[in-house]
Amino acid sequence: MTDLGYHASHEQFAPSALLEYVQLADEHGFDHALASDHFHPWSEQQGESGFVWSWLGSALEATELTFGTVNAPGYRYHPAIVAQGAATLRELYPERFWLAVGSGQLLNEGITGTDWPVKRERNARLEECAELMRRLFEGEEVTHHGRVDVEQAQLYSRPETAPPLIGAALSEETAAWLGEWADGMITIATPDHEADTARVEAFRETAPEKPVYLKAQHSYAESDADALDGAHEQWGANCIPGPVTQELRTPEQYDELADQITAGEVEENVRVSADLDDHVDWLEADVGLDVDRVFVHNVNTNQTAFIEAFGDDVLPSFR
Repeated sequence: MTDLGYHASHEQFAPSALLEYVQLADEHGFDHALASDHFHPWSEQQGESGFVWSWLGSALEATELTFGTVNAPGYRYHPAIVAQGAATLRELYPERFWLAVGSGQLLNEGITGTDWPVKRERNARLEECAELMRRLFEGEEVTHHGRVDVEQAQLYSRPETAPPLIGAALSEETAAWLGEWADGMITIATPDHEADTARVEAFRETAPEKPVYLKAQHSYAESDADALDGAHEQWGANCIPGPVTQELRTPEQYDELADQITAGEVEENVRVSADLDDHVDWLEADVGLDVDRVFVHNVNTNQTAFIEAFGDDVLPSFR
């Protein structure tokens, strides 16, 4: 069975509003949630960016959902601090918190003034940080000098089971590499279904028993026009093609490129429709990828209607 989850977008909504949305998602039958971890929004049009680690405690207390977030250890966050935060949430809410780790984007990590490494170096730092966090989860006193430094760090408050470290992948190459060391993989649904299949297969070749999660961008509204307008306004900056998005530093830089993105290009990247049957068909195709969870992100601001409609008329199709 593939479970459907709700994506809580901190770039688009104030933390207080987002807390209400995850409570509503819980009431309408969602079992899982994915929350973004950003310092800046993708675009000035989005205009929010709450601190997810403060918010997660409230969200876990206020719902019965499981929660995960995608984090880039080794830059804005020291891996020992990430491990401490993750261990605390997992101890408070056993089995309900998991952590995804990725190589990051300059948009968020650049605030420390770091020299932004090439992708190969970022991957090496990611794997190093993941190994350090695992050692801390085991209760080891860790001293390490490498791409990051740790000096006599030990976690005293630990959960019974360590949070799984789910690796984030946008390419087939990264997916294959994650299969060697990560506890699972999370990736993004794209218009190229063959590319999505290739990423999942590349991961499963080396990790056939580990879970795979998918984040899918949808835009549901009362009319197709409203759905497209909302997606274009809110998510146009995320439809910029290529890896350049990992190298931009500010929301303004995203917006400059997003001005060139047409509504048609947004529709090529986001599943836009007012017809719930269309959304069911798209999600059934995701299920066909043999993934364990699909986190549905309604990229426009129409969250209440989306949660209620999907909870009542879409989720039952996948139970």
